Amino acid sequence: MIGILGKKIGMTQIFTGDGKMVPVTVVEAGPCCVVQVKTLEKDGYETVKIGFQEIKKDKKVNKPMSGIFKKAGVKPYRILKEFPMGDLKVGDFVTVEKFSKGDNVSVTGVSKGKGFQGVIKRHKFAGGPASHGSMFYRAPGSIGASSFPSRVWKNQGLPGHMGSERVTIKNLIIVDVKPDQNVLMIEGAVPGASGTYIEIRKED
Repeated sequence: MIGILGKKIGMTQIFTGDGKMVPVTVVEAGPCCVVQVKTLEKDGYETVKIGFQEIKKDKKVNKPMSGIFKKAGVKPYRILKEFPMGDLKVGDFVTVEKFSKGDNVSVTGVSKGKGFQGVIKRHKFAGGPASHGSMFYRAPGSIGASSFPSRVWKNQGLPGHMGSERVTIKNLIIVDVKPDQNVLMIEGAVPGASGTYIEIRKED
């Protein structure tokens, strides 16, 4: 697997050669420095830990993490994530050059938080008639059972906190790669608001 960390810049649109408009998400991806290489003998599994967005001030790094960066001989980074990538050593960099136009990727991020929402917005309930004094417009309706089981069923859709969850969208296509700007242009939308950090994995 090839993985990289990035920051969502925003959305725009581009036009293909045949005049078709394609909505794309612009992502600043990498360069990500390899901070640690975990091996089967020492750690029980094999992964590569990469870091994204360098921390300029040393006082913003706590002592345990500062020791890890110092031992590796690399600069401190704000975001760290493990990917099962091989043939990399500490100090190497993962860049957008690992990706190419037309690649299929999966993108993971934290979705936008929408606060406390009702069942119409949160669970796509249909609701009731909006006129003639029905008193049942955007309400959830009856949720209890009768004599059996005399309780509310598990996983019943109810109002509550919506969004701000870890979400993965698969089978997205890379429309363009700009190595000089460390930018990936991905067709469609990816999770999260502009400025949030995301994980990009190249699918086989």
